Amino acid sequence: MNPLAVNFCGLDFNTPLVLLSGCVGFGHEYTRVEGYSNTDVGAVCLKGTTLEPRLGNIPHRVYETPAGMLNAIGLQNPGTPHVINNILPTLDFSETRYIANVSGSTIEEYAEVVRLFDDSPIDAMEINISCPNVKEGGVAFGNDPDMSRRVVEACRANTSKPLITKLSPNQTDIAANAKGCIEAGTDGLAVINTLMGMAIDIENRRPVIGNGQGGLSGPAIKPVALLKVHQVSQVAKPHNIPIIGQGGICSANDAIEFLIAGATGIGVGTALFYEPLACKTINQGISDYLVKHKFDSVKDLIGTLDMNPKT
Repeated sequence: MNPLAVNFCGLDFNTPLVLLSGCVGFGHEYTRVEGYSNTDVGAVCLKGTTLEPRLGNIPHRVYETPAGMLNAIGLQNPGTPHVINNILPTLDFSETRYIANVSGSTIEEYAEVVRLFDDSPIDAMEINISCPNVKEGGVAFGNDPDMSRRVVEACRANTSKPLITKLSPNQTDIAANAKGCIEAGTDGLAVINTLMGMAIDIENRRPVIGNGQGGLSGPAIKPVALLKVHQVSQVAKPHNIPIIGQGGICSANDAIEFLIAGATGIGVGTALFYEPLACKTINQGISDYLVKHKFDSVKDLIGTLDMNPKT
């Protein structure tokens, strides 16, 4: 038996580790790194994909911050038909799982992208509901529980493949939103997407990021992400809805915290920019922990958080 193996939405993962969307492109940009092996990860989330090609935002798009990174790429991608016809055929689905990241500006666009990916070899789809709704004045779908539910319902109607809804931390009650997405038919949840942030160039008194603001990721957001995973797990567990915990995970200790908090999958993203082979180290650290604490499998560790005060 592989003690690191987990089952996520009916899919068998080699390890709990999931390479996050936007951090490894469509796979080729990362898998050519010397020493990389698909067996080190459970799944790879492809770059956010819209129906039509997008050029993305004006530069600067990425800026390093203390203990983190701001990014505002703007969903640059070649469009769903190109991804299905030209990129998916080049991926090796025999060693790991591939998850499409579905993005859109309208509910209809989300539904159409899901419909197209449904007729492809992709293993599952992650719904990025942090996109702005152009029909509702630019409010992000993920920050409005009703809109989140409607997006999930529309996507659910167009596929039988596993749907994973990526929740935004930039909302009032993430657990309530998670509950609505579960009722709408999501099979899994990804917690959390980036926090919104800003950096200012003090010499010209302008935002550093061309878009004015960007998503903050990296170690700086880990405590927030950990709490959100715990909160969402309280509504997800009764429905057997698994969670990909993500946000600042750089080490085995980070990953173990998220597993204890209730995550089944562990998203690794920003850490890959400065340590491309971080997954090997994280896997080894988890394995060592299981042996030390006499767990037969990583599955035995998930959701074991004891919230009772120490006496």
